[in-house]
Amino acid sequence: MDSKRLLGFIIVLVLLSIFGAFGLMSVILLWANANYGLAVILGVLLVSIAYILINPKGYPYRYMIPAMILLFILTVYPMYYTLKTAFTNFGTGHLFTRPQVIQKLLSDYYYVPDNPVEYDFSIYVKLEEYRPTDDFIVLFRSLASDELFIAPRPDVVQKDSKGNILLAESRMFPVINDKAKVNGKSYQLIRSALHNYILSVVSDTGERYMYFYSPGDSTTKSNAPFYLSEIRGIWLKNAEFTNPDGQQVRLNPNKLFTNFATSERKYGIKTITSIEGGRTLQKNVVYNKKTGRVLTERDGFFYDIDDNGQEYAVEGYISDVGFKNFLKMLKDPRISGPFVQIFAWTFTWAALSVLFTFVIGLALALVLNDKKLKGTKIYRTLLIIPWAIPAFISVLVWKNGMFNETYGIINRFIVMGLFGAEKPIKWLSDPFWAKVAVLLVNTWLGFPYMMTITLGALQSIPDELYEAASIDGATGFQRFRKITFPLLMIAVAPLLVGSFSFNFNNFVGIYLLTGGGPAIPGSSTPAGATDILISYTYKLAFEGRGQDFGFASAISILIFVIVGGLSWLNFKLSGAFEEVSR
Repeated sequence: MDSKRLLGFIIVLVLLSIFGAFGLMSVILLWANANYGLAVILGVLLVSIAYILINPKGYPYRYMIPAMILLFILTVYPMYYTLKTAFTNFGTGHLFTRPQVIQKLLSDYYYVPDNPVEYDFSIYVKLEEYRPTDDFIVLFRSLASDELFIAPRPDVVQKDSKGNILLAESRMFPVINDKAKVNGKSYQLIRSALHNYILSVVSDTGERYMYFYSPGDSTTKSNAPFYLSEIRGIWLKNAEFTNPDGQQVRLNPNKLFTNFATSERKYGIKTITSIEGGRTLQKNVVYNKKTGRVLTERDGFFYDIDDNGQEYAVEGYISDVGFKNFLKMLKDPRISGPFVQIFAWTFTWAALSVLFTFVIGLALALVLNDKKLKGTKIYRTLLIIPWAIPAFISVLVWKNGMFNETYGIINRFIVMGLFGAEKPIKWLSDPFWAKVAVLLVNTWLGFPYMMTITLGALQSIPDELYEAASIDGATGFQRFRKITFPLLMIAVAPLLVGSFSFNFNNFVGIYLLTGGGPAIPGSSTPAGATDILISYTYKLAFEGRGQDFGFASAISILIFVIVGGLSWLNFKLSGAFEEVSR
């Protein structure tokens, strides 16, 4: 092996080693974070790639590695995740795992004890060009001992997905002789000579914080809006200060947040002993530290008891529910009724869409296939325009220009103008007319495709067949029924099945035109009269009063089974794998 090949081999080996190490580390991290599905899929992918690269027999498959990576990450894992989610209660109120929810209970919930240590406070801000900023310090005064404490602006510990602060922490440092040492920095309180008021706080590095706001000082009332929006609303609302005694200090809800008070964690964990089946078992449970009651776990929720003795849900977590999401389609009348309507309408919508587009497309194709017709190229170009224009543009034009109940062309110039009707048709708010509207729009968008494929199929039929039929005295309708249509269906039937599958999941046409509406009365889910399964699934997952990913995943599996069956039928009719099977 010459030096260039050896260098190339070493570079490839180093790159593969880095890739393998990174992949292995990812598998370990995913497994440690309980993401077992993705960890297993990634592990299988790494083993498969290693086998292909190491085994000489895997050489032909090396060029498939990029496609295999995309297949596993973008197809196999989403399928696994959807299947897994369908058997859980994942959704609004159940977005985190049980360990995550327990950690949230231990860290986010607190209460003010009966005899807390309370503090008045004042805010001192840094000014820039005589304008306040959110760089501030807090000066606390103990109501019990009149001691002063100073605390810098809290540090952010946790944020939500929108960037809002969920938890910020800071420490309180004692002020002695108007001086305080804070994290290695010295602060000096500057008082007025006349009334001994604290006017500002100055650090040894030259930073100056001016007196800005205090709830008990009416002279700072004009600064309240800035304090409420920029300081309390962002920083202090979820801030936790630690006093020199190690106690947690928060804004006091019992005093309308006008002072601070020591607080206690509301929930904790303790070990209880129980006897089950004659065996002594010990388990960790979450309990209310204020009342001593153990929280009840049921249906993926932690339940506590309020002051009136009523049970209420505190937090929910993701848990397995078995076939509950699938059974909801049948057993819950508020869900099963609308679901059956949507299920039936999905098949009706797909079948009528194929029927209307095929009939109109075939009729136009028969006309354009007439050799005596002049200007066929112009007609073909004009008739294919609805197919060429992006569907979402056409749908919005129909929605706002044609079907608007007040200003739409159909109501204003045809229904009420030409026919003299007294009331306009409620195209998008009446269930029947909304279904008519979506079928009209889908027919407009789909007939050019049917016209194109049928025109191509018609031109492949030999003219000798028609000549022989004419000699035998067959009429035009007989030639169409005995020759044209049977030969046409041989080529077009698989495409019709494919068109049915496409319309079965035609989300854009439904969602942009009607949004699935109008709503079905009495439904406990966001179900609409024109919803098809895919739009209903989308609304369950991302719209409505809450997100229900588990139920949406169950419906997705149903859609997959139906579309998979239609695809199998398509392959069967078209003989796509006929040569392979031979």
